[in-house]
Amino acid sequence: MDRTRRWLTDLAANLDQSAELVDRGREAFDADPAVRLAFEALGNRVGDLCNRLIAADPSRFSDPIWRQAARNRDFLVHHYDRVDEQALWVTVSVSFPELRERLETYR
Repeated sequence: MDRTRRWLTDLAANLDQSAELVDRGREAFDADPAVRLAFEALGNRVGDLCNRLIAADPSRFSDPIWRQAARNRDFLVHHYDRVDEQALWVTVSVSFPELRERLETYR
């Protein structure tokens, strides 16, 4: 398996994990700090994989959603002390499913 396919497979797995956490509901996200930290970790992984894909094939991964995920990762990593919980919830519950849906056209 080439690295791009491996990264796409890893990205799908991480997006699927995030969907499982979202299925626990907003109440679980608000009540359990471990869920919020998991969302941050998944944001880091998803963004890192998007960065790799963009670097490997910029023309194939030119849709703005790839850069948005990569920028989100940079913010989470470098400004973790300023993460807005509402924005984090929206990223994982809305943007990640959109990315997951688009991912199928790249596999």
